This record gives sequence, structure tokens and C-alpha cells, in this order.
Amino acid sequence: MKYILLAVTLLFSACDKPPTPKIAAPQREALEKAKGVDQAVQKETEEAKQKIEDAEK
Repeated sequence: MKYILLAVTLLFSACDKPPTPKIAAPQREALEKAKGVDQAVQKETEEAKQKIEDAEK
């Protein structure tokens, strides 16, 4: 009985594990795109503020 359990355990441990799914990859890509958009919006906001300040002078 011990040998059967040992053989079954070795059999299951020898099987290749399925690759882990890349669930976070699409979310990471969306985050990177959002960061890029945020930087562009921040730049445009700063430029608009600068134009307003220049117009007030």
C-alpha cells in the first residue's frame, strides 16, 4: 500500500504544471496607456495655465 501511494504521489508530482495565466497583462497594458494619457493631460493643463498667466500679465 505504501508503494502504491508513493508511486501515485511521484506520478502526480512528475506531471507538468499548467502555465499560469497572464491575467494581469491586459490590466498592466491599460494602466500604462492610462499613465500616458494622464501625462498628456497634465502637460496640456500646464500649458493652458501658462497661457492664462501670460495673458493676465
